[in-house]
Amino acid sequence: MKYIFVSGGVLSGLGKGIATSSLGLLLKRSGLTVTAIKVDPYLNCDAGTMNPYEHGEVFVLHDGGEVDLDLGNYERFMDVTLGSDHNITTGKIYRSVIEKERKGDYLGKTVQIIPHIVQEIKNTITNVGKSSGANVCLVELGGTVGDMESMPFLEAARQLQMELGKDVVFIHTTLIPIMGVVGEQKTKPTQHSVKELRSIGIIPDIIIGRCSEPLAQSTKEKISLFCNVPVEAVFTAHDVSTVYMVPLLLHEQGLTDHVRDLLGLKKNRTELKAWGEFVERIKSPKETIKIALVGKYTGLKDSYISHYKAFEHSGAKSGVNIEVVWIDAPERGPHYEEELKGLMKELSKVHGILVPGGFGVRGTEGKIEAIKYARENDVPFLGICLGLQLAIAEFCRNVIGLKGASSTEFDENTKYPVVDILPEQLRVTQMGASMRLGAQKCKINEGTLAHELYGKTEIFERHRHRYEVNPEYIDRIQEAGMIFSGISEDNIKMEIGELKEAQYHIGCQFHPEFLSRPERPAPLFLGLVEAAKKYKRSREG
Repeated sequence: MKYIFVSGGVLSGLGKGIATSSLGLLLKRSGLTVTAIKVDPYLNCDAGTMNPYEHGEVFVLHDGGEVDLDLGNYERFMDVTLGSDHNITTGKIYRSVIEKERKGDYLGKTVQIIPHIVQEIKNTITNVGKSSGANVCLVELGGTVGDMESMPFLEAARQLQMELGKDVVFIHTTLIPIMGVVGEQKTKPTQHSVKELRSIGIIPDIIIGRCSEPLAQSTKEKISLFCNVPVEAVFTAHDVSTVYMVPLLLHEQGLTDHVRDLLGLKKNRTELKAWGEFVERIKSPKETIKIALVGKYTGLKDSYISHYKAFEHSGAKSGVNIEVVWIDAPERGPHYEEELKGLMKELSKVHGILVPGGFGVRGTEGKIEAIKYARENDVPFLGICLGLQLAIAEFCRNVIGLKGASSTEFDENTKYPVVDILPEQLRVTQMGASMRLGAQKCKINEGTLAHELYGKTEIFERHRHRYEVNPEYIDRIQEAGMIFSGISEDNIKMEIGELKEAQYHIGCQFHPEFLSRPERPAPLFLGLVEAAKKYKRSREG
């Protein structure tokens, strides 16, 4: 088993996740099997209870793990399926050690950070790596070198390198700022960052410099001299028009072969033709279409990163550039009517509308108005999770005539609880226990839009929600013209709802964005993009 640790210095947000994902893609397409682990030094056991404004999107894995958004990048780039064990947090490690201590597993010893916490980290990393059956395990160390909370993880990595020798490679990503009128590339932050790393016993094998421009040869030579790495081990990750170019950029500089050499692996052909074609389609769209994302966390785009990526994948497949129009859904208050007019004005300019998932009542009335606009004007619409639930509420209110129809999540006393929590979900022992999480089967009816999009009668999609369409209203809804084309395996939960008469008005209870891949876009997103393209042409010629 080979391990590659990727650390970051100077500041956060340098793109360690993209560097890790890109290297994983390159190694996989050079004939190796790969897996990846993300280390997050926060005390939360997982990302499930975090507000998206705190940490970006909560990415859901096949086994129901609620994890950091970087695991979404790993899955998309490497085209792998990861489990919750692939996200290691301080909370998980401490909880495991404390549980062992309570059971007496340490035989009365004084339990300490070293050796017990560090050993638990090492065991977790190696167990995940070995159980994956991969040739190479990439481990991204979250945070920045020098952070107090990252120290046990760095110590664990140091010890693994000492124990495993040449089977471990260290990659350090740093910032190379450009200062002054002459545009000098400054290496001092990198020097200090590597010095900090070396002070805890880790000597990087490779340095990836993040810069707005390609690194000059003189800059590489200076980094090599002061950081004690060969000049050929200093790589550039400069700004590019799309992150999907990064693997090509790093491969052109020889990163794939250099890593294989360090790990004692023979060089092999790296097949990047299909990836290169995908990148070219991203860079050279034939036209632009606008799709509104009406949400409640639009102030931080990372809150909806998987939706954005699914649009990129679909746009490349469809030959168009997707301009996402980020709209914060209005909520009832003194300026609601004015904000609603602004929403309608924005929606009149777009060619498609997406209402994503979310929790809580804020912005729900504004989202319902956006869905109503889409239905009445036959604008292509996709509702995901909460988006489906609100589409049900909108349809019941304005088509069936159930005034005030809502979800009991927002109005416990609603006269028409068209979305409700099912009885078996009420037995809750801890936060999140009543949620449907992870991949579950959905049965699709033939002759429906959903069947046309998927081309299958059975699919597995990832869920993250608690409330369901109330079974008491299903017949009434279908009689009025909205059909449920996808249902759960137990025939109780409605998974996909669509309007028969609309050109594209569909919602799903699951999250298709989590399974979208660069060369295999999520069918519901691709369908929305294709419908939006047709709508634009019919409206504008």
